[in-house]
Amino acid sequence: MVGRGGAMPLYEYTARDVTRKVLAGAIEAESDATVTQKLREMGFFITNLHRKTEPVGVGEWFAKFKGIGLKDLAVFSRQFSTMVNAGLSLVRTLAILEDQTTQKQLKEVIAAVRTDIEGGATLSSALGKHPAAFSNLYVNMVKAGEAGGVLDDVLIRLANFLEKELALRQKIKSATTYPVLLATAAIGALLFMTVVIIPQFASFFKELGSNAQLPLPTQIAMGVSTILRKFWYLIIGALGGSLYAVRTYVKTPQGKGHYDLVKLRLPILGAVNKKIIIARFSRTFGTLVASGVPIMQSLEVVGKAIDNVQVARAVESVRASIREGESIAVPLQASGMFPPMVIQMVKVGEETGALETMLNKVADFYDAEIDNTVASLTSILEPILIVGMGIVIGAMLISLYLPIFNLALSVK
Repeated sequence: MVGRGGAMPLYEYTARDVTRKVLAGAIEAESDATVTQKLREMGFFITNLHRKTEPVGVGEWFAKFKGIGLKDLAVFSRQFSTMVNAGLSLVRTLAILEDQTTQKQLKEVIAAVRTDIEGGATLSSALGKHPAAFSNLYVNMVKAGEAGGVLDDVLIRLANFLEKELALRQKIKSATTYPVLLATAAIGALLFMTVVIIPQFASFFKELGSNAQLPLPTQIAMGVSTILRKFWYLIIGALGGSLYAVRTYVKTPQGKGHYDLVKLRLPILGAVNKKIIIARFSRTFGTLVASGVPIMQSLEVVGKAIDNVQVARAVESVRASIREGESIAVPLQASGMFPPMVIQMVKVGEETGALETMLNKVADFYDAEIDNTVASLTSILEPILIVGMGIVIGAMLISLYLPIFNLALSVK
């Protein structure tokens, strides 16, 4: 049976792999029997299977056209690892993954990768042709996995890495959502008062008599309202032009360097940014080293993976020092970008031959630090924003009612 405008029905499943790990996913197939056969070929033991109902909202329609996300890649990597571990060939594995993937862009990329491999290309070189989907980190780790014969282990590490990166992004997003919404509501309330409420009071004061001297706060509030109403297009144009100029400057090498430096030196937020960078540096570096990627190549990938010019320069100086025979810890310390704890953990890792373990411990530590810091910042920011909004709106209301109070006193 065919549905959704000619496409095959979509089935959602829960299953266990050969390691008894519970997996969930979706697959397109003609019938329940076809799904069962495909999942068994993948080495899965089905625990739950049902056909998904036809999408009725625009949300699911648009979901097919959004970009490839970290979650998509994490699921892809984990399922890829399971099938490779079960002994399936790369071509067969990719054909199954292509068939069951519902993300439109990822399905097309998998098809192209499978075609390249059928033509004799290696998996890493085929993935490298799609930088929008697979980063340098991903490609280099797969390359190391191919060379060492541990592709399934590398793919599992990639899945874990992507899931942790996704969790980090979600923490940051959830922590900033409420303050941003609160600030937006405050700005909206101020604009409403300035553009709608204040003009009504201005008309009322005018009816009282033009000779009445308005208090200074009231004059300021009415002046701001007049400027916003008469010159709103100039204000929007100036703000838009300024934003465009800043964005254009930030895209230049010099501007990006200044912007990244400011992000690290911001009060309070700079410390949070630094912790996020250290967590990503440690997690990425540790994952690459554990996958067998050489130190120099790992550092090159790490420098490109971290979106901060200042840190990238520090990593490049570390690579230059290592070329001259230095250990990793010494140039890391000289860069001034990494706290003493990170330096000591790296030093111990080098001395004991457990560098990747120490790096992952550093990443775990800073992940926890980020959780605590973001939670603290959120709890502090919320009351500050609420009180600030109350003070500003209260001051505006008082400025509007001052003439009325003065009039009442003069009558008495």
